[in-house]
Amino acid sequence: MSREQERIRRKLESNPVVECNKVRNRYCPNLFCDFADTKDPRNQSYTEYSNDKLLGTMFYKGIAGIESMRSMTYEFNQERVVGNLYRFMGREEKEYLPHAVTVNEYFEKLDHEELQKVQQKQVYELIRSKAFYDARFQKKWLVIVDGTQTYSGKRKLNDGCLERHFNKDTEDETVNYHCDVLEAKIVLGESLIVSIASEFIENNGEDAERQKNMSEEKRKQDCETKAFQRLAEKVKKAFPRLPVILLADSLYASEPVMDICRDNKWGFIIRYKTGSIPSITEEYEKIPEKETSGHAEFINGIDHNGKQVNMLRFWEEKIVKGEAVRTDFQWLTSVRITEKNAEKLAGTGRKRWKIENEGFNRQKNWQGDITHACSWDATAMKNHYLMIQISDMVKQLYEWFFLKAREIKKKQKNISSELLASFGRQLTEREDIFGEDRHCIPPN
Repeated sequence: MSREQERIRRKLESNPVVECNKVRNRYCPNLFCDFADTKDPRNQSYTEYSNDKLLGTMFYKGIAGIESMRSMTYEFNQERVVGNLYRFMGREEKEYLPHAVTVNEYFEKLDHEELQKVQQKQVYELIRSKAFYDARFQKKWLVIVDGTQTYSGKRKLNDGCLERHFNKDTEDETVNYHCDVLEAKIVLGESLIVSIASEFIENNGEDAERQKNMSEEKRKQDCETKAFQRLAEKVKKAFPRLPVILLADSLYASEPVMDICRDNKWGFIIRYKTGSIPSITEEYEKIPEKETSGHAEFINGIDHNGKQVNMLRFWEEKIVKGEAVRTDFQWLTSVRITEKNAEKLAGTGRKRWKIENEGFNRQKNWQGDITHACSWDATAMKNHYLMIQISDMVKQLYEWFFLKAREIKKKQKNISSELLASFGRQLTEREDIFGEDRHCIPPN
């Protein structure tokens, strides 16, 4: 980018946090009201900061992409930053924002389901706004499911940590401890996916004993598929009438997962590996005349234990170092495949990768770090993770409706740092608080 282009870009966005607040007020106007309405687990005789102040501080920590609690306390200790953030949150001002220790003590007591409800309320309003209807496939919302690690290391942070043993039963045996979460994210645009439910995968005595002699792959399948049942219940309860098509990788190509989708009246497009359900592959191969369309090959109505499932194969070629390299994909789906929709269906199935790129990779490397342990307490870790999901949702909306809409190009790593830098600028009342949003400011 030339100096002239950089100067034009800065004129288009004189103050990033002001523009971010405008987007938040437009699409999530009740966010701070919902923060204030969470059930406070503390003894009210000893509280200095209200729920919305504590959660609002953590919300802006996520907006700024600050990784550690120590860094937050340092960055938010500037007088002008304190004043601006209190005005953003719409409450009376104090000399300081909540300290990292205060927040962690609060997060250790707060039921993480309270934050899950706040998050789901915001997503519900986004869906109702109709601004994202173009992201649907056959008038149904795409929901991607996948798991990721929020911590991995040699230190056992708490009793809920999962364990991975290397060189088991030898003198060189080592143990890696990790914390995992299963995510459900809804696709609202090509580069806009937000979390609608999180299910934390935790160890317990029963699981540890049963999995003692399992291989690593079986142990992973057992944990994630069990967590999927709980996650599906959570999504269905929060969005009972939402028309859904589930996207998932081959780990979820199983009869229980497809049955859950059928019971919930969800469609599904699940990546399929030949060995996942051998009987389906055998049935597919037995049928000599398969329907084709472009690079797609498919068969509808394959019988699996008395239930119908459709199978789609798709291939593409790329030139790598002067040679044509072919890549094959295949999916199991409840969606009826036709010559007209076969290739589009394959493209939709491949959107599962968005949870890796626009989802986990973004939150680990570009916009903060969900793997940074801000607390060793299991409950606090969950709350930290969920607050990042809420902050990242608003930041994605800011990128989509302001940066992209105005063709302002920024490197991903610079978005958070420029937002943080703008926290300390001199702002006016008109800039950061808007008349139409005052109804949502909690009373002092």
